[in-house]
Amino acid sequence: MSETVVFSQLSRKFIDENDATPSEAQQVVYYSLAIGHHLGVIDCLEAALTCPWDQYLAWIATLEEGSVARRKMEGVPKYGEIVIDSNHVSMLANAFDKARAGQTAQQKEWSEAMLGMLHAIYQESAIYLMVRRLRD
Repeated sequence: MSETVVFSQLSRKFIDENDATPSEAQQVVYYSLAIGHHLGVIDCLEAALTCPWDQYLAWIATLEEGSVARRKMEGVPKYGEIVIDSNHVSMLANAFDKARAGQTAQQKEWSEAMLGMLHAIYQESAIYLMVRRLRD
């Protein structure tokens, strides 16, 4: 059995057009974002980064021990999944940027990808990441 960690990024939101006109659908999206719930909205997530389990653990071990960023990323082994949203951008971006100095070439590639995804969230706060541990 193999294990991986998949970073899925919000790519779009979907509302059943049978339930709402386009203008009503847009209002539902705005309303759901405003109150923090997804009423009648389906989030469409796309895999943006995949890491083998053991390599994910080694990668996050490059983050400063005891840091908030490392504890956040250790939520995947602890809970099986985490959400990364606009509240985490600055903290994680600083941590992964700092960690690159001591990372392998592969870890640096993942950190660059992570920084890119965090930048996307910074640019559009409605975007978020769902990070999950998957077992095949």
